[in-house]
Amino acid sequence: MSVFRQLLLWLALAVLGALAWQLLAADPGQVFVRFHGVDYSTNVPIAVGLLLLAMAAVWLLAQLLLMPFRAWRRLRDRRARTQLADGLLALHEGRWERAARLLERGAEAARTLRLPALLAAAQARDAHGEPAESERLLQAATTGDAVPPVVALARAERLLRQGRADDALAQLDAIAGTLPPRALVVRCEALLAVGRAAEAWGLLGALRRTRALAPDALAALELRLAAAALREADDARVLADRWDGLPPSLRQTPDAVAAYAQRAVALGLEDAAAEAVEQALRSDWSETLALLYGQIPRGREGSRLTRAEAWLRTHPASPGLLVTLGRLCREESLWGKAEDYLHRAIAQGAGAEGWEELGHCFAAQGDEQRARLCYANALRAGRAETAVELPGRGLRERIQDLAVPEERDEHGLPRLPLP
Repeated sequence: MSVFRQLLLWLALAVLGALAWQLLAADPGQVFVRFHGVDYSTNVPIAVGLLLLAMAAVWLLAQLLLMPFRAWRRLRDRRARTQLADGLLALHEGRWERAARLLERGAEAARTLRLPALLAAAQARDAHGEPAESERLLQAATTGDAVPPVVALARAERLLRQGRADDALAQLDAIAGTLPPRALVVRCEALLAVGRAAEAWGLLGALRRTRALAPDALAALELRLAAAALREADDARVLADRWDGLPPSLRQTPDAVAAYAQRAVALGLEDAAAEAVEQALRSDWSETLALLYGQIPRGREGSRLTRAEAWLRTHPASPGLLVTLGRLCREESLWGKAEDYLHRAIAQGAGAEGWEELGHCFAAQGDEQRARLCYANALRAGRAETAVELPGRGLRERIQDLAVPEERDEHGLPRLPLP
């Protein structure tokens, strides 16, 4: 109560007291009480005072009688809070069994904290590998026929961890009204797991409004949903609509561009796939996209070797680009150039991709011995083992493979090497 309201209350009581005194001062009245044949007589003010004293005495006696029970209740509540605090600390430390035991005891004693305590205990049982016990605790947290949203959310998270995304979605569908922020995140992950990324994409607006995720985590989820939605496109029209509907910043990310290009190739849109990769590489260089560019089949536009070689002036040490150039030269039967590019790619760290492509090059020329050696080196590179040198390549050739021309930007200025 504010000071102003307290002042008004005391003023009102003072006015009422003054009015009562004026009323009783002229005629205090008389009160008669007969009890067991004995008569008691007094005036009204004294009778009211005696009544108030009697009521105060009864209240004081009741307080004295209830004092032990209240002390016991306070002790029980203090012990319950201690158990809840120790249980939450044990949960944080990974002591699952101790956490579940303390939290269950705390839930029995602290009725006001029963639901969050049972949820935390169920989380501890899940972490300890006891799903049946976790479900028992969630059942205990359910009162009546209505399932609390937090209980449905906890079940959905457990089902999603178990790989049962459809069942997780069924639990979330049972939540009436607007989904809590955490439930939106779980629903996005479940929709992504069942191949409904386009539907999950529609939840990003709600995730932004509720701030359910940190900005970096939300951006990562947005990228995953965009890539998955592109891979799930059923036909060329749907793919084009989803690609055009992406924000311009996402259309430049390697993951989204790779997803679009791979799906476009699967739908027979090789030229569109190559164009998307080219635009992304012109905007921001990516080794992943440079390697993917060589994997796109030839479309109606024909050879892409000239465009790829133009990038070599600004990225002469790119292993992905060198592998792509080797693959494009192999497709056009330019064996000498293909071998040179692939040897340079391997020297710049292309690894298994470079050795495998060099094996394809030798196999296409009928050189089975060196092809088998290249394939074996590809396996060694995958296991981080040392590759075996190819016969017929001397020190001069190996030095030439390692040599990298000076890199210059679009203004002709040398690029400084990265630390």
